Amino acid sequence: MDKLQLYMTKLRNLLKITFMRILLFLLLGIIMYFTMFSNVRPEKLDLSLFSVAEQTIRSPITIEDKASTEKKKKDAENQVSDVYVVKKEIAQNRVDLITSIFDTVSEVNDEAVEEDKKAAEKAAENSEDSNQSKVKKISTEEKLERTKEKLTEGVTKEVSDDVLLALLEANSTDLSIAKDVTVTEINNVMQERIPADGVENAKKRVENQINLTSLNANLRSSMVDLGRYAIYQNEFYDPVATQEARQTAVEGVEPVKILQGQILVEQNQLISREVYRQLELVGMLDNENSVQPFIGLGLIILVILCATYYYFYELNRTEDIKQNYLLVYSIVFVISLLLMKGISYIQAFEYSEIVYVFPAAMGGMLIKILIDEKLAIYYSVIMSICGSLIFNEGVTGTFHVTAGIYIICSGIAGILFLSKHNQRSKILQAGLFVSGVNILVIISLMLLRNGQIDLMEYGFYFIAGFVSGISSAVLTIGFLPFFESGFGMLSAMKLIELSNPNHPLLRKILTEAPGTYHHSVMVANLSDSACEAIGANGLLARVGCYYHDIGKTKRPQFFIENQINIDNPHDKLPPQTSKNIIIAHAEDGAEMLRKHKMPKEIVDIAEQHHGTTLLKFFYHKAMESGLDVKEEDYRYPGPKAQTKEVAVIGIADSVEAAVRSMSQPTPEQIDHLIRKIISDRLQDGQLNECDLTLKELEIVAHSFNETLNGIFHSRIEYPEMTNQKVKQA
Repeated sequence: MDKLQLYMTKLRNLLKITFMRILLFLLLGIIMYFTMFSNVRPEKLDLSLFSVAEQTIRSPITIEDKASTEKKKKDAENQVSDVYVVKKEIAQNRVDLITSIFDTVSEVNDEAVEEDKKAAEKAAENSEDSNQSKVKKISTEEKLERTKEKLTEGVTKEVSDDVLLALLEANSTDLSIAKDVTVTEINNVMQERIPADGVENAKKRVENQINLTSLNANLRSSMVDLGRYAIYQNEFYDPVATQEARQTAVEGVEPVKILQGQILVEQNQLISREVYRQLELVGMLDNENSVQPFIGLGLIILVILCATYYYFYELNRTEDIKQNYLLVYSIVFVISLLLMKGISYIQAFEYSEIVYVFPAAMGGMLIKILIDEKLAIYYSVIMSICGSLIFNEGVTGTFHVTAGIYIICSGIAGILFLSKHNQRSKILQAGLFVSGVNILVIISLMLLRNGQIDLMEYGFYFIAGFVSGISSAVLTIGFLPFFESGFGMLSAMKLIELSNPNHPLLRKILTEAPGTYHHSVMVANLSDSACEAIGANGLLARVGCYYHDIGKTKRPQFFIENQINIDNPHDKLPPQTSKNIIIAHAEDGAEMLRKHKMPKEIVDIAEQHHGTTLLKFFYHKAMESGLDVKEEDYRYPGPKAQTKEVAVIGIADSVEAAVRSMSQPTPEQIDHLIRKIISDRLQDGQLNECDLTLKELEIVAHSFNETLNGIFHSRIEYPEMTNQKVKQA
């Protein structure tokens, strides 16, 4: 493992170079591309016109069959008949025309009667003997001429003189009846559609209706002639309406589509011209020259890698931690991808649903434990995309959607379980939980298909889902030590294990330096809440506090918190010796932690929590003794705090010790003390090498205040009870 750590350290140092990081992402892209290359490569089919298909061929895509769509539109357009419209105004015009003829005849007759009357009166006045005088009346021929003069030339050409004479000779009553009957029958017939080839039939209907009247034959014949003359074509072809109807029919045609998975040709079926055209349309005849799938695969890989690079670029961690995380993520990703590809080869043996065996939750759980939950979820999404491509054997289309859904549900199930149970001992339970989720997802996917599945298939799927969950847990447990040791990873699970009071080092502190143990627990409470408040790792701070004073177990009686019922040995020692003993506990603690293979972060806390602070008490004691001392000799060797967690722990360590020495401290005294210690640390330059901001220091001070006021809150003083003898009655 030491060699592995050395190699990984060298690799991390290389990744600090931007070019090397880009090279790593390029390598990941190449691995992804060649892993999924065969899954997007179009199938090569040896097909020719009028040959017999050796297998059933389905469409790999959904595409519009434009030729069939156009043919369907043309058929729809041809099925639309020409549109003819009835012009209602023609009926009214013809009725008005016939009415005008009758009215003209009546007008001429009335004028003739009036003129005859006036002529008779004039003749009577001028003649002495009226009986001998004869009045010449207007003749029928003259009435005819007057009538024709009042009518239009077109009417006089179409209506014969005999018709007009018959009307002129009829009395007013018969003429009125003739007019009403003729106009009514014309109107009735003209309300119906009269196409060009139906005019004669319409005229015949008018003729038949008029002949039913009881008027004299001569007048009835004139009425028939006028009726036939009035009937006219009223239905005409409308090109605009016809075009609109055809356009509506064309627009109503749904595009003809060849659906993904649609059978284009059955096995042993002849490939006709139409089938051949469809095969060409879906791109199954020119697959050798098709580069589109490969370009698409390259683009989706580019998107994935860019998103991953951006995530690590924006990650709020030190460069060393970023490179460590990137290496771990890359290795987990490649292992999962290669494992997925290996399992997918079993699909060639007709096991199309072998995806259910894939340990989809393994990578997500590893990344959740070793890095963080957000990246684990992102990883699960990426693996679902890759899985839907890699497990696409035996399915129509490029993506196996069912496989993608299964992988992402399984992965997220493991991540969410570990969010609530972040302990190594819970990984196997997480595997069982994932198995249950896998089976539920499989059942839902099977039911959604609405197909017939026998019990044997259900049994296989359930076993596969169970194996997937358990194998995910087993592989996670197996890989964890490799990553934690090889990469020096300090996971949340590892921290929780280190916080176990039964750990040998913690038991050593508890038994050999109980006062130090209590002090460490108090400092842990302060540091945990403060680190969480500023977004630092509270769990790391808490566990680090448990071990930060482990060096005091070497000489526990020389530290005041352990001096119970004994004299202070420093009273009998020169300040130089006391200084060396006190300062040594930081170095001794770091050395003890290294011997026990404790994580580097825990060692750093023990080594750096005092920074290069001054041992003021012994420094001033030495000066009062008249010794020639240098301030540097009474300072801790450091180094100063390098991280937020160490800086907060250092402040909390001083604050807890100072507050504990106070008798019944008030909230105001506690607040003043906290701010004074922080101010001293700032002025002494102890926070110069970590990235704590002034705003975060204010938050830390507020958090310390809340925690300490909760511990040292004022209590009610109960009056002392005196013992009284109770006499029995």
